Amino acid sequence: MADADALRDPGHPVPIVPEPSPPAIAPGDEGVMSLVDHLGELRTRLFRSLLAVGVGSVIGFMFAEQVRNAIVKLLPTGTVQVLGPGDAFMIQLRISIVIGVILAMPVILYQAWAFIAPGLTPAERRTIRPWVPLALLFFAMGVAIAIVVLPFATQFLLSFTDDVFVANIAAGPYFDFVTTMFLAFGLVMEFPILLYALARAGVLTSAQLRRSRRYVILGIAIFAAIATPGGDLVSPFVLGATMYVLFEATVFVIRRSGR
Repeated sequence: MADADALRDPGHPVPIVPEPSPPAIAPGDEGVMSLVDHLGELRTRLFRSLLAVGVGSVIGFMFAEQVRNAIVKLLPTGTVQVLGPGDAFMIQLRISIVIGVILAMPVILYQAWAFIAPGLTPAERRTIRPWVPLALLFFAMGVAIAIVVLPFATQFLLSFTDDVFVANIAAGPYFDFVTTMFLAFGLVMEFPILLYALARAGVLTSAQLRRSRRYVILGIAIFAAIATPGGDLVSPFVLGATMYVLFEATVFVIRRSGR
């Protein structure tokens, strides 16, 4: 009771306990982004990539007719049938978008790097940075391989036509086949960079990849058969062989880097 009376006594003011100060921010944490900031950054990078694809598609539309004619000339007939009134325009638009993606690939790769790089250490950035232009080179190499393979694939498929199965090729399915092949070959060529990045992050090692070689070969064979749309034997064989060569080269590079 004496203590309570002392607290109520005006001559004995109640001491004010200061509120605890917020914990100090550790050095280097000032740049930590919240989830909302990450989503905003991702949205910005995606918008810039789509804008680059749009600009590239406008440029591609101006050359779509020349590209269309060059692709059709690969056929023995030299012509294709348009079955619907809007097919010609849609094919022209599809070719433009594919050209736009190819032209915008440097911007897309840069935006992907700019989004990932802040989360890496300086040493990791120095290690992965040279692979960014290599990704563009691999994509171009994939498209070039598709261009080389396309005549052989179409020749193989058309070898089953005769006087009964007449090769009156429709424009829509043919350009679906061509554009899918180009993008599939180009994008698949990026997988060595993914393997190398996983190895640098400590997720994979060259020893693990070598031990899994038989499963990798099986996976490549299945993926090559699915990714090539024509159903011929040439496209999946060339794609699978290229992927396997790149896989072995990537394992060699990872082993030389000490992983």
